[in-house]
Amino acid sequence: MGYTLVFEDDFDSGELDRSKWLPFYLPQWSSRAKTSANFRFEESQLVLQITEDQAPWSPEFNGRIKVSNLQTGVYSGPLGSEYGQHRFSKDCRVREEQVEERLFTPHYGYLELRASGLHTPNNLCALWMIGFEDRPERSAEICLFEMKGWNGGGAERSTIGFGLHPFGDPSIEEEFFEREFPIDASRFHVYAMDWSPEGVRFYIDNELVHHSTQSPNYPMQLMLNIYEIPREENNAGQAPAYPSEFRVDYIRFYEKDKR
Repeated sequence: MGYTLVFEDDFDSGELDRSKWLPFYLPQWSSRAKTSANFRFEESQLVLQITEDQAPWSPEFNGRIKVSNLQTGVYSGPLGSEYGQHRFSKDCRVREEQVEERLFTPHYGYLELRASGLHTPNNLCALWMIGFEDRPERSAEICLFEMKGWNGGGAERSTIGFGLHPFGDPSIEEEFFEREFPIDASRFHVYAMDWSPEGVRFYIDNELVHHSTQSPNYPMQLMLNIYEIPREENNAGQAPAYPSEFRVDYIRFYEKDKR
């Protein structure tokens, strides 16, 4: 049984493909205007940025955190309600109602990213999947790749996060790891996961690093982003360097061929 490529972006066109990506971050908890991503293209790569003049995306619910994010779907309940994707705080309320969009919301498959992170101590970069959350229990996260700059690292080692978070899904248990690998994650590496009914396998540069037997059983969307975390929250003790940049060479998603 093989795989068929069903989603690909190699960022060669130099323009964001709006048939694939929404350039906002959870806009239901803020607004599209306030969560619009900063990015550019260079050498057939997407460069997600945090810039000096960029404002925090949701001061009401998330303090001074800044983010530039692309996502492949959006859903929210009515204005003022508690219903919406990735309700990260019990205080979250819909501040801008969203028209439902499902640009790419697969249900099982193989996801691959080639990217270079950054060791800067105020930044986090990541690719993760979240349940579309049209029902509150469809809310787990599968994190393919997360790099926290304040974890240190350099030319010979880097700490990479990966795994699952349940959020509101009672069928999933917390299973998230931060492990050190003998790579410089500020250089390009390939991160991948194989999500099936039997579980999720995580890979770095084609080597299996973890096999989870848990598996969210509903459509999920992609979340690709870079954050700036305030210094007092990550104990960095250094002023941010601007622009902070997360470079992505390509993203691909394959579905397993049916018998």
